[in-house]
Amino acid sequence: MTDFAATKALFHLPDGMIYLDGNSLGPLPLAARDHVGKMMQDEWGDMLITGWNKAGWMAKPQDLGDRIGRLIGAEPGHVVMGDTLSIKVYQAVASALELNPTRKVVLSDNGNFPTDLYMVEGLLRSLGEGYELRVVDPEAVADAITDEIAVLMLTEVDYRTGRMHDMKALTDLAHAQGVVTVWDLAHSAGALPVDLAGCNADFAVGCSYKYLNGGPGAPAFIYVAPRHAETVRPALSGWLGHEAPFAFDLDYRPGAGIERMRVGTPPVLQLTALETAMDIWDMADIHDVRAKSIELCDLFIAEVEASCPQLTLASPRIGTQRGSQVSFRFAEGYAAMQAVIARGVIGDFRAPDIMRFGFTPLYVDEADVRAAVAILADVMNNDLWDRPEYKIRSKVT
Repeated sequence: MTDFAATKALFHLPDGMIYLDGNSLGPLPLAARDHVGKMMQDEWGDMLITGWNKAGWMAKPQDLGDRIGRLIGAEPGHVVMGDTLSIKVYQAVASALELNPTRKVVLSDNGNFPTDLYMVEGLLRSLGEGYELRVVDPEAVADAITDEIAVLMLTEVDYRTGRMHDMKALTDLAHAQGVVTVWDLAHSAGALPVDLAGCNADFAVGCSYKYLNGGPGAPAFIYVAPRHAETVRPALSGWLGHEAPFAFDLDYRPGAGIERMRVGTPPVLQLTALETAMDIWDMADIHDVRAKSIELCDLFIAEVEASCPQLTLASPRIGTQRGSQVSFRFAEGYAAMQAVIARGVIGDFRAPDIMRFGFTPLYVDEADVRAAVAILADVMNNDLWDRPEYKIRSKVT
């Protein structure tokens, strides 16, 4: 069994703060400060450019890809780190479209994270006439999967409400119609067990700064199923995805397997920070994390509904149907969230009216949940949110 008290002690959690926003940015692993500092002094400082060889910097994207791979059910050697999630979405969808050259429709849903839709819109405009992004309600996805669709692109866990898609069922439906699948795991990786291999997924992407605690701007990952790994063409054919980057050939030849999905120079400082977070993950069983997450979320829902009648549950009530977050609707949700944050409970707001709270058992426990609800109830029942300073919108909500 995972010792969550032991994992909690390994994070920097400011005094007086209850942090319920790890679904947006995970907290700092305490070891990261020394680990990154030592890397900067001993490797970047003393080795300089020789660190690419002596310190193994070039191998970090695949080494860490494999460590994340075990949390998402990927086969060893089929996940690689690098670049941003937006770039990885573009890569995956472009490559998936080339696997289905007679079709021109990408299917997604309106619960998908907007950047995924933006990236596909831009890609399809570049590809020219006849290409279409078709967006339906989440509940309508299954019926919209037809033999007209080239690629099904979905985020497994809705970023606003936490509602989950059934990856296995939808992937099976897609494959029965000859559709290639791309799954965004931004709100899944580190939140719940994922079984990419068992679900027979084609591509998957995700970020490492949320539940994986890699830090702000931590790199994204991409997964390519073994059956595609040696044949798929990377649309973004960067030099580190080349078969021989340091041959400096003028013509691109894709590298072997997942290596071809690398694009630019690895962000070594960020990958070094991520290593310390993955050391904590090595202490945890993702199934224990999932069970505890559902328990904490269920407790939060029950306590909030008992004490805050102004709030309406936006997340699925059944724990197995949502990710590791709980969202409530309130017309003045932005102001209410600012008032809660001012009192030391950190959640976030998503337009138009979602108050969102994340529950990460690695560092959130039952006492945190009960204390957070007490503060939320005080804010709601005494209208403490109804102050002008709480209604001024910041750039980041």
